[in-house]
Amino acid sequence: MPAKAKLVETLGPDHTALVLFDTLNGYLHPADPKKQKFLADRNILPNMQRLLKGARKAGLTTFYPMGSHTAGGVDTVARLTDTDMDLNPFDKKKKETIKPRFYAGSKESEIAPELAPLPTDVEVPKHRWNSFFQTKLELSLRVRGLTTIVLAGGSTDVGIASTAYAARDLDLGLVIVRDCCYSARGNNNAFFMERVFPRMGRVMDTDEVVALMLKGAKKK
Repeated sequence: MPAKAKLVETLGPDHTALVLFDTLNGYLHPADPKKQKFLADRNILPNMQRLLKGARKAGLTTFYPMGSHTAGGVDTVARLTDTDMDLNPFDKKKKETIKPRFYAGSKESEIAPELAPLPTDVEVPKHRWNSFFQTKLELSLRVRGLTTIVLAGGSTDVGIASTAYAARDLDLGLVIVRDCCYSARGNNNAFFMERVFPRMGRVMDTDEVVALMLKGAKKK
């Protein structure tokens, strides 16, 4: 990858991809009223819609890493952890383990209709938090000459963080969309946005990102 590509400030379609992480019904349209309110209070889905609309106006390809776990657990490894995904302590005597929230083929595992991909976009089934781990994402970016990703979705401290670390180690330019990411686990979202991601790339709000996408499209 040319060194100068890492220093391009605009986000044009010639080198930038939008990556919408786990933007699935089960996460963006949860059954739990508390989770519904949490997302609504932060305007997460409308922000994602504005981001996607801007990306499409600028001509960017959107990539959709999406959890695709097989029912029955054949692609899930049981491991001992202190807590479940919501940081609730496990009863060690019961040997409880973390399991996927939902499985491929369910309504919950489908991409939210408000963010539905175009035929030119790329769905990326995944089986781990990291969107690059044993998926087609890196190859799909490289063959298109895309060297920067704009990353949005949730949870910030799980899949977004894991994918961001991997993108950095792959020498990809990285932009995290602050108001399109979320975590309901205490101050984890703020911690990553303020203390971790700024050392890995750029952290911006939706309007800032869209402006740089459109500016980059004009320069193409």
